[in-house]
Amino acid sequence: MRVLVIGGGGREHTLCWKISQSPRVNEIFCIPGNGGIEKVAICRELPYEKDFSSLISFVRREKIDFTVVGPEAPLVGGIVDQFEKEGLKIFGPSRKAARLEGSKVYAKQFMKKYGIPTAEFETFSDLKKAIDYIDEQKEPLVVKADGLAGGKGSIVTRSKEEAIEAARQLMEDKIFGSAGERIVVEKRLKGEELSFFVITDGVSFKVLVSSRDYKPAYDGDKGPNTGGMGSYSPAPLRPSLFKKIINRVVIPTLEGMKKEGTPYKGVLYLGLMIHSGEPKVLEYNCRFGDPETQVILPRLFNDIMELFQAVDKQRLDAVDLKWRSHATTCVVLTSKGYPGSYEKGKPIEGLDNLTRMRNVFAFCAGVKRENGRFLTNGGRVVGVTGMGKNLKESIKTAYRAVKKISFEGMHYRRDIGYKGLVS
Repeated sequence: MRVLVIGGGGREHTLCWKISQSPRVNEIFCIPGNGGIEKVAICRELPYEKDFSSLISFVRREKIDFTVVGPEAPLVGGIVDQFEKEGLKIFGPSRKAARLEGSKVYAKQFMKKYGIPTAEFETFSDLKKAIDYIDEQKEPLVVKADGLAGGKGSIVTRSKEEAIEAARQLMEDKIFGSAGERIVVEKRLKGEELSFFVITDGVSFKVLVSSRDYKPAYDGDKGPNTGGMGSYSPAPLRPSLFKKIINRVVIPTLEGMKKEGTPYKGVLYLGLMIHSGEPKVLEYNCRFGDPETQVILPRLFNDIMELFQAVDKQRLDAVDLKWRSHATTCVVLTSKGYPGSYEKGKPIEGLDNLTRMRNVFAFCAGVKRENGRFLTNGGRVVGVTGMGKNLKESIKTAYRAVKKISFEGMHYRRDIGYKGLVS
């Protein structure tokens, strides 16, 4: 089987790495890929976010049997609809189903309609009305861009002034372009965040192992939100809480999608806030998480292509998911300045050292290979995953491996996983 993976980040490196272990697969392509993915897949540069005609031609020319989509933009843009119209096999939700991530306004209204627990909110397309509403509020607020903003469209504020400024930045300054033409203003929830993933074929679903990610750039959850600075798995999850998430969030969401006429197929990633044992939805994502994929897939025993093909054939209920009991921790190394502006082209030293370390995986993101050297090529550069018999050991393994890598301006959080030790 010939498989194509769409995307070029750490998540896609992890997907390619896991797919490469499948006895069903003899060749993997990745568009656009990166300098690390080149080791497990043939990388090609082609447009993939909105215009899918070149991709479809490539798939036909290279006789690709199955396509797996990593990032949200092509899913929201309707890549699955286009491929299926052409009779091509692809893993991911339809354009309408992907609105759960593509529009925060739609997602919040969907949750309200189907009684899915979430923060109190209002939506706005007029800046003055948004400011008037913010002025009336007494609690801290979160201001969210409606559209896709690379994981940075949720602005957590501590005062009315900050919330008003966030609304101005999104709607007036257009820091995320058209994504901020409409905004959601919601009450800020307290508690512990949890990433909860299910895979579904539109009829049945399976739950993936629990994980937690770290969005703020600095230790102690300080600083601006990023695409993700690290993650660990498993995250503490009591059976009673698991049951509540399934009954109050997962089932109503999947049943609601069916009622909307858009059954959900693919991975559904629930960003949850847990307070006093009660789950509330922060956001929906319509794909594997990044960097959660880097801690989930190393724990999966199954052939991942068996999973993807079962979704395609609506036979997921016949698959028995098997997981390693080990824990995993991923520490993301970033360029200086991320999530703001940063320089590229800094030589990365020591990346090859990690291939010789036991229970360590290096998943490249903003990395390119030039004249045999690895260079930085993005904000999030490398995700270093450590595996251990428990969380403490996996944290130790990950940070020991991090010390083997260096590049000018390298930044990373030093507290990834520690919340799991005290939960």
